[in-house]
Amino acid sequence: MLPSKNPLLGISQRVPPANLQAEQSLLGALLTNNKAYDRVADFLIGEHFADPINGRIFDAIARRIEAGQLADAVTLKAEFEHTGVLDEVGGIAYLGQLLQSMVGIINAGDYGRAIHDAWVRRQLIDIGENIVNRAFESNTEVTGSDQISIGEEDLFKLATHKGQDGGFVSFEQALTEAITMAESALRNTSGIAGLSTGLRDLDKRTGGLHPSDLVILAGRPAMGKTALATKIAFGAARTLLRDVEDGRSNPKMPGTVAIFSLEMSSEQLATRLLSEEARVSSERIRRGEIGQKEFDKFVQVSRELARLPLYIDDTPAISLSAMRTRCRRLARTKGLNLVVVDYLQLMRPSIGTKSDNRVQEISQITQGLKALAKEFGIPVLALSQLSRQVENREDKRPQLADLRESGSIEQDADAVMFVYRDEYYLQQRMPKQIAFDNEEKFQDALEKWQCDMNKVHNKAELILEKQRHGPTCKIDLFFEGEFTRFADLDEIHDF
Repeated sequence: MLPSKNPLLGISQRVPPANLQAEQSLLGALLTNNKAYDRVADFLIGEHFADPINGRIFDAIARRIEAGQLADAVTLKAEFEHTGVLDEVGGIAYLGQLLQSMVGIINAGDYGRAIHDAWVRRQLIDIGENIVNRAFESNTEVTGSDQISIGEEDLFKLATHKGQDGGFVSFEQALTEAITMAESALRNTSGIAGLSTGLRDLDKRTGGLHPSDLVILAGRPAMGKTALATKIAFGAARTLLRDVEDGRSNPKMPGTVAIFSLEMSSEQLATRLLSEEARVSSERIRRGEIGQKEFDKFVQVSRELARLPLYIDDTPAISLSAMRTRCRRLARTKGLNLVVVDYLQLMRPSIGTKSDNRVQEISQITQGLKALAKEFGIPVLALSQLSRQVENREDKRPQLADLRESGSIEQDADAVMFVYRDEYYLQQRMPKQIAFDNEEKFQDALEKWQCDMNKVHNKAELILEKQRHGPTCKIDLFFEGEFTRFADLDEIHDF
């Protein structure tokens, strides 16, 4: 039997793609006329050159031009004469050779793109080899799915690589973007510049959810964090659908809302949304205590909700890198407008990162979520738990210091909101007759408790404790415990 052929052997013996002639021609063009640098400055750096010496020469040229100095064979001669960098290619005479290699200054952009393309191909070879090598390793900590995420992340970084990380934006351009945002708010009938949350008063105070913002929604257990987050996601999805129907957005790339539900399954989350819209208790749905009429309404509402551009990922303990990869896929195929994370303490940092403690881990996660918001130019709404120290205070309303496990949550967030319901704590303080000396005192305490309950019944507070782009405030909301449903607070509710 003939031995099996290893397909990688042929690849490893091939010469990596390079275009040395283009490298020399570009360097010659730059030395002849420094203005040619403007044609390649946005996407080319020294590391893109296959010949490291050519890369060193390019960096030296770029350094002088960006400093407002002349870069030609004479000025570079003084820089390289004593370093010995050019010895391998014939010394200072190599600069003269580059001048002779110059074909035309007008072609400098084409030379640069050819050099960059060859570099991309070399990076693809490296990524492919790394994928193969990792697949052969017997590392049980990095699963096959994790390796797919790592490979996709490497490919995405390569696809978006422009030579430099970031760069200056002229103040004129920044002003133009600010005017565009203001014009968008002016033309929007709702009067907001960002993505609508579906809550009138919240939109009024914040202008909606803004691109690149990390918004933290925190609260103690049973306050309704998930219900409020799904309400916001639901409102945003409805806005996106309405924009498509009204012709304000591209139907081929309508945009979506991604919910990463680390605590609840997709089925549980869908049941909660159906319960809110159909006004049928989710608890009764799970127990099967609904009639045919309620079930028919349940099905009808589900058909309406199915049109919404909502996507749910219920992977438990998802890593930051896996989340970023899945967001890229969704953004590439359908567009992405909002990411909701429920909740960040259940996440893991990116694969391959190490942290000494949980505080550092949470810090890495919040920084990663903020980077995700900036990378895709979308708002990210992340839920967070609060520490138990809230329960030790007389006033249970949360504060920024109550954010659990890391002060970086407060630092990295553009906005921090707390959901609070006084009704929850009052229910726990219901008077018990056994604690009173006589019936009269008990009845007085009970009446006072019932009076307090009436004041806060079906009410919730959304405390906007930090807002980078506006003032802090408190927003009153309507809350229906039976359906775990939030809505705007009005004197008369039209439900």
